[in-house]
Amino acid sequence: MNYLAHIYLSGNDRQRQVGNFIGDFVKGNRYEEYPAKIRAGILLHRQIDSFTDSHPLVLESIAMLRPEFGRYSGIITDVFFDHLLASDFRRYAKGQSLRCVSANFYYATLRYYPLLPSRVKGFLWHFISTNRLMRYASYDGLQEAFTIMSNYKVPALRPEETITFLRQNHTELEDRFAGFFPELEAFVADVEI
Repeated sequence: MNYLAHIYLSGNDRQRQVGNFIGDFVKGNRYEEYPAKIRAGILLHRQIDSFTDSHPLVLESIAMLRPEFGRYSGIITDVFFDHLLASDFRRYAKGQSLRCVSANFYYATLRYYPLLPSRVKGFLWHFISTNRLMRYASYDGLQEAFTIMSNYKVPALRPEETITFLRQNHTELEDRFAGFFPELEAFVADVEI
């Protein structure tokens, strides 16, 4: 899963959201250096990734993308799934507004800014100013995210082809996500950290 899902699955605890958001940037036992609730978010991030990486519907989605996108299929699947969550957020979030969840999260990242890893600080202002979480809901916003990723992180990504693939396979990916995400939510509800 990508940023939006990790944030949403943290519930309403802002520190836990921040911890879940930075989970990929805190390696090994460095999580022990953080306050308890942020630490819990980092550990939850790892649990979510472990569940997701072994789920059959996620693996099927990755396999579907692999002939076109090779080793980047997992990353693309994560971002596609964030798009599917964002584009139907009220349904999955039981009526919560993506706008409110995003604004509250942005505020939390600013409040806990001194605790963020330097790599996160390096992109956070752009992430907030472009309202990245809200932009995940549209194809244009998603293409912007892939363009940013291709420019700074994964040069081999092909943003236009990626969006074309999503448009052509939207229903199949949406069906997989609809089967997967409630199972992920149930898993997270049972996680004890």
